[in-house]
Amino acid sequence: MLALLHTSPVHVPVFDALRDQAHAGLELRHFVDEDLLTRARAQGPDAVADDVRAVLARAVAEGAGAVLCTCSTLGAVAETVARSAAAGVPVLRVDRPMAAAAVAAGPRVVVLAALESTLGPTAELVAEEAARAGRPVAVRTLLVDGAWDRFEAGDTDGYVRLVVAAADTVTATDADAIVLAQASMAPAQHLTTTPVPVLSSPAPGLAAGAEAARGH
Repeated sequence: MLALLHTSPVHVPVFDALRDQAHAGLELRHFVDEDLLTRARAQGPDAVADDVRAVLARAVAEGAGAVLCTCSTLGAVAETVARSAAAGVPVLRVDRPMAAAAVAAGPRVVVLAALESTLGPTAELVAEEAARAGRPVAVRTLLVDGAWDRFEAGDTDGYVRLVVAAADTVTATDADAIVLAQASMAPAQHLTTTPVPVLSSPAPGLAAGAEAARGH
């Protein structure tokens, strides 16, 4: 069983659909806590480390073979907590495979995010994957103004349109890859017209989580 830690309920059907498409038979257990992101934005991600640790412990107690954190703001915290707490199962962040793919695409990476709290962690992740691969990387971050307000208001179409518009301002002379920092941005991936490859996290992240859960 793969446990998923979400900070929005909108991710539940997305990951269930991806499971049905590519990982039939994989049991998913969803843990949703919107307050974690609210407090992480207000106080910093480390402020919710104890709560993340509690979710990981609960997931393991309920039989998880691996845990996938789908919140980019909390991904690094989840990995750090898992190491310090000796979780006993792999704990992955959903955006790490995407970051590795961005580094493989070339040295110029643009990170798009709807939340400012996501920009730093995602840029650091790309740099970390570049160092792991022994490749140079220059990361530029771009905050999609007004997008998160649309998301919180339930205007998913409007949210996606703003993300698409921001991605389409990036040209081939600007970047080798565009990273959609948040899992909720994934629908924009196939709607952009930019020639630059646009990468999202849910599908590759779930694939990594499925492999970890089945291998544990």
